[in-house]
Amino acid sequence: MAAIRSICVYCGSSPGRSEIYVAAARQLAAALVERNVRLVYGGAGIGVMGAVADRVLELGGQVVGVIPQALATKEVAHPGLTELHVTASMHERKMRMAELADGFIALPGGIGTLEELFEIWTWAQLGFHAKPCGVLNIAGYYDA
Repeated sequence: MAAIRSICVYCGSSPGRSEIYVAAARQLAAALVERNVRLVYGGAGIGVMGAVADRVLELGGQVVGVIPQALATKEVAHPGLTELHVTASMHERKMRMAELADGFIALPGGIGTLEELFEIWTWAQLGFHAKPCGVLNIAGYYDA
């Protein structure tokens, strides 16, 4: 397997129902920076998304956000990223994130997080990529 230089993190644009989700996002951010791994994520400045990006930036790491134009206002595109890619559609967003990442991690999130995880996992199963995919099951979030 090739070296992991970038990780795509799928997570919610909401902070969720427990403060532990934001705390976990910040811990993951620290682990990425410690390993000199660039964060690729959905580009929002709010919720779990904003927390992981803010912490990577606070620690001096690199953050690449990818957000569709239609969500740039709704999800509040993060203004201080290393790079921000604004796409025309969700399909372009997911493809761009996949191109930029060497692996994928899902933190707690909603239906969109699950949809992104299942699509990238399906792409791996179909042989479209051989990048690792994982879930961080924070506080049993994914148990059900």
